[in-house]
Amino acid sequence: MKKLIAGAILLGASSMAFAQPGCGVGAMIWKGQSGIAPHVLAATTNGSFGNQTFGMTTGTLGCRTNEAVQSMAMYMNSNIDKVARDMSRGSGENLDTLAVLLGVDEADRSTFRKVLQDNFATIFPSSDTTSDQAVDSILALMEQDQTLSKYVPA
Repeated sequence: MKKLIAGAILLGASSMAFAQPGCGVGAMIWKGQSGIAPHVLAATTNGSFGNQTFGMTTGTLGCRTNEAVQSMAMYMNSNIDKVARDMSRGSGENLDTLAVLLGVDEADRSTFRKVLQDNFATIFPSSDTTSDQAVDSILALMEQDQTLSKYVPA
């Protein structure tokens, strides 16, 4: 019984690790609300009903199906501190990895690095910024930039 409970906990935790920002019924219910409580409630709702996985598979419930964005989100989830450090400097291996994961052409990577460095405070407004929030901010900034907008899924 203990192994079954441990397996369920690990499965739940692993599904949360691959969660996509702003996606699923939970995110739709608590949309526009900030703070830890709505974030936890949204994640709990998604985890309880398993709808986020369905949404990511089908491209519904506000989920993106773009593999590049999902790869970048998973990388950010595991390396947020390293990415933040590189982003604040405007260079580094972790920042380059983000560019590669998003498919940013070599010719546009200097623009990518500059936009992220110039908007560091927007991407990481506090030390409590989650990887999901940072990913959403990065994509929004890229969408606004003439050069980088072509790398953001429609």
